[in-house]
Amino acid sequence: MLVFVIIACEILFWVFLLGGLLARYALRRRRLGSVLLVLVPVADLVLLAATVADLAGGATAEWAHGLAAAYLGFSVAFGHGIISRMDARFAHRYDGAPAPERIPKGGRRRVLHEWKVFGQTVIAWAIACALLLAAILVVGDEARTAALSAWLGTLTLILGIAAIWPISYTIWPGADEQKRTGQPAR
Repeated sequence: MLVFVIIACEILFWVFLLGGLLARYALRRRRLGSVLLVLVPVADLVLLAATVADLAGGATAEWAHGLAAAYLGFSVAFGHGIISRMDARFAHRYDGAPAPERIPKGGRRRVLHEWKVFGQTVIAWAIACALLLAAILVVGDEARTAALSAWLGTLTLILGIAAIWPISYTIWPGADEQKRTGQPAR
């Protein structure tokens, strides 16, 4: 059941985000767009409430409860950036705003970009782990929370794998965009 709530919340995230941006830019209904964009985090609150209610109701934690924590951590850490990038793309497409900046292909700017993304990944990991630990403490029954404990290791492994990108770009940054093309990166 919780897997369906996670899927529904992901769908709601994109419906509210795309609906808000379409209302704001394509339909020129800025107030409606703002209301829909404010509803984007409501999907996260629904998922958090469903997870807490399920565990508080005596359910034994399953893989889906850990997935909910991971999803919430990712959503909090990366959600604002996703919304900002999408807003910039819609503003460019429908409002004549400048084109959004592209991810640099190499050089110092790419190294900084990769470390910034890794920093967001650390925040997502920390939030997810905090939610998992809070659930473990609140439930207070090791047998009922074994799946949550397993997620702590899984998320830490994922964090270690995510460190490969910034480290590799730090060691092998590649050429700056300006050196490669003769023009500054946009």
